[in-house]
Amino acid sequence: MNWLRRFSAARASLVIAVVLAAAGTAACTLGGAAAGGYVGNRATNGSAVGTVGGAVAGGVIGHELSK
Repeated sequence: MNWLRRFSAARASLVIAVVLAAAGTAACTLGGAAAGGYVGNRATNGSAVGTVGGAVAGGVIGHELSK
């Protein structure tokens, strides 16, 4: 049952990231942070530091891409 919870969270994160990325400049930053946080979480097996680091990196990348 744990895999179902992870799958649902992953799908919700993806939908949020896509919607925010399509909305504008600030949304690109938020979308990047959401996507980066998800990737950081998955890459570090749920580490809080990995999640925050991924969100920061994703937010910076999203902000730079929106310029």
